[in-house]
Amino acid sequence: MFKKTLVFGYLVLLAILHQDSWLKNDGTLVFGFIPATLAYHMGFVCMAAIGWALVVKFAWPEGLDDGPTHGETAGKDGADS
Repeated sequence: MFKKTLVFGYLVLLAILHQDSWLKNDGTLVFGFIPATLAYHMGFVCMAAIGWALVVKFAWPEGLDDGPTHGETAGKDGADS
């Protein structure tokens, strides 16, 4: 439960950091050609990908990724009708 709370907190932090109003009028270039806002969002996307990896590892419900059993699909193809 503690890990799920940490993952949720991480995602809330990302939601807050996504509102990057402090870079709105920044004309700085990162590496000489990437605008600061674009560089910030590139880093943000990487952090969001890490966040979803954490969700899958620590907060994914059990049993959702299991396929249907043979008994659940027997009537769908008309073989048992």
